[in-house]
Amino acid sequence: MKRIGFLFDKTFTKENLHLAYIDARKGKRNTGACFRFETDLWHNIGKLHARLHSGTYRPQPYKKFQVYEPKERTIYAPAFKDLVVQHAIYRVIYPIFDKTFVHTSYACRKGKGAHKASDYTQQAMRQCRPDEYSLKLDIRKYFYSISRGILRRLIERKIKDRRFVDLMMAFADMEAPVGIPIGNLLSQIYALIFLNPLDHFIKRVLKIKKYVRYVDDFILIGMSRPQCIELRKKIVDFIFRALKLQLSKSTIATIRRGINFVGYRTWQAKRFIRKYSLFKFRRKAAQRDSAAMASMLGHAKRTSSLIHLFKIIKEIGHDLEVPKNYRQLYHAHTG
Repeated sequence: MKRIGFLFDKTFTKENLHLAYIDARKGKRNTGACFRFETDLWHNIGKLHARLHSGTYRPQPYKKFQVYEPKERTIYAPAFKDLVVQHAIYRVIYPIFDKTFVHTSYACRKGKGAHKASDYTQQAMRQCRPDEYSLKLDIRKYFYSISRGILRRLIERKIKDRRFVDLMMAFADMEAPVGIPIGNLLSQIYALIFLNPLDHFIKRVLKIKKYVRYVDDFILIGMSRPQCIELRKKIVDFIFRALKLQLSKSTIATIRRGINFVGYRTWQAKRFIRKYSLFKFRRKAAQRDSAAMASMLGHAKRTSSLIHLFKIIKEIGHDLEVPKNYRQLYHAHTG
């Protein structure tokens, strides 16, 4: 495998730091940190550039806070200047690593996403008999279980610039002996890199044709039940031996029972959003939260649940404003 060097100097030019700043400011133009950085933009970029090249740059401690949906997690938010540095790194390493990923790894990749992961899953199911099986697995506490030593070795398979890798790993560091911070931009691609060996093991060694992964949830589709049991054993052994990870849970079920994946309940003929999403949509509609409603309607757009969301809107009252992109569909379904 060809390793790439001299990335530090390529990444940390003033031009690339400026482009990284433009990426970092998206959705943050109204924050104080972004405003302070751009009030003296070229001075701040020059200062970052000088500190990076002199070796005196260090990321600031993260701002930590809790979120509770879909489950309780600690989010690590970097300082804005550190986010700029992360975007500069991301701009350079994404194309290097993206070409090593299997096609059916769908999370945090350009042109991919949850909708396309769900589309692929349904297409794969339609190519199977209803009495064939799927094997669905996920990793136990994935981000909190990533070995930073193994992560570094996986990164160094492609990158041979030690100074650059040292800085990359500075953004993976946290208090615990294992794990990487949730909420970091670079943690997204680190999570992809870390399970990439699993993807290639499943595709190349186990020879599974119908396989899909989204972060730490992954599914093998179209096998017999004994095959699923044997494959699960081999996967459990591989992730522990090669990556020091453990499974959280697994599900073996016939295709006719459907698959619950990336926020959808999917069958060969139909697809629905999860029941909790229906409850959440009702709550957001009652609160007249049009932004949340638009997002959830987009999530349900290509499913059989869309008409149920329209019914909820109608039940709550005609004074409720339907997001513009869905008004024609809404009136077509509700009269």
